[in-house]
Amino acid sequence: MQNVKKIVLAYSGGLDTSAIIPWLKENYGCEVVAFAADVGQGDEELEGLHEKAIASGASECHIVDLKEEFVSEYIFPTITTGAVYEGEYLLGTSMARPVIAKAQVEIARKVGADALCHGCTGKGNDQVRFESTFAALAPDLTVIAPWREWDMVSREDLLAYLAERNIATTASATKIYSRDANAWHISHEGGELEDPWQEPTKQVWTMTVDPEDAPDAPERVTLSFNEGKLTHVDGEALSPYQALVKLNTVAAAHGVGRIDIVENRLVGMKSRGCYETPGGTVLLKAYKALETMVLDKAALKYREQIGLEFSHVMYDGRWFTALNDALLAGAASFAKKVTGDIVVKLYKGQATVTQRRSPNSLYSEDFATFGADDVYDQKHAEGFIRLFSLSSRIEALKNQG
Repeated sequence: MQNVKKIVLAYSGGLDTSAIIPWLKENYGCEVVAFAADVGQGDEELEGLHEKAIASGASECHIVDLKEEFVSEYIFPTITTGAVYEGEYLLGTSMARPVIAKAQVEIARKVGADALCHGCTGKGNDQVRFESTFAALAPDLTVIAPWREWDMVSREDLLAYLAERNIATTASATKIYSRDANAWHISHEGGELEDPWQEPTKQVWTMTVDPEDAPDAPERVTLSFNEGKLTHVDGEALSPYQALVKLNTVAAAHGVGRIDIVENRLVGMKSRGCYETPGGTVLLKAYKALETMVLDKAALKYREQIGLEFSHVMYDGRWFTALNDALLAGAASFAKKVTGDIVVKLYKGQATVTQRRSPNSLYSEDFATFGADDVYDQKHAEGFIRLFSLSSRIEALKNQG
């Protein structure tokens, strides 16, 4: 074991990190400082967290409110890129990791720690996301990952470990799902979801109403943007976090935002997960609808390329990199035109854009109309098509000899 004196642990109060505190003290003989990030996961997860950490053997517990920073500095910039991982995943877990890991480093500097610790397993993406941030912001600090060191391999092993030391935990062998929640989403893994042929049971979903049980009447919500930033919901001026909370509430009531996917983890394996992102689904739909009003074909195509690349940058934990900065700068330049209002209809699990307007709109009814107009000479299309298809014509003539 490395010679460290004080470790800051990313602490959630769950089974893994509850066991990590005494394990670190026993195996490293060091002081353990617990750090917890409030990224909007809810009061239930944070309630009693300080007392639980101290009871597990931590010398201190720092709970840092990161909700507004998380939404305004990580979620909203990601929205401007249009990033969606592998066509479906809205990157809820991925987006939270850089802000959490950065705050963990800041706490380590504050308390004079010489090591950082996380409870990520050796199979997952999060170990890469945390440690990539540590490498970028605190390369001098030792990183400890107990799941890659200890000989415990199961939930039962951890429960037995805590029982032997009389450390209380709310975890049990019957809690079969692994969940991760924040202001943007909640993820679900484990249990029957490990079988891709098994349909998720109702107990998997915790954030949204079952679309089959959603109201029979649709509801409409208006989102107002200014230079790419959401400023109002239904005419009410709200902070980024407050706006997301409101969208979560209204969209969840209509069963919006559920996905069930098999994704490619960064470490090479495939995993199956269910995600609930109600407010985020509405927000992304609205943003993209407004983009189509204000960006021309070439600009929108390039922004889509940024989104594809950024989805992998975010998923892979490369936030604190030059590539990340460049992609965000490109998206921000397009976002300057994204100003206007979008109406989204929520109904039985669906979010559908029904109205759109923008002072920067490139849509012209005069040009687009199927009726008579005085601005477009349809005869001009013939010359355009002949030039546009000229290379194909030349190739065909060559092939014909």
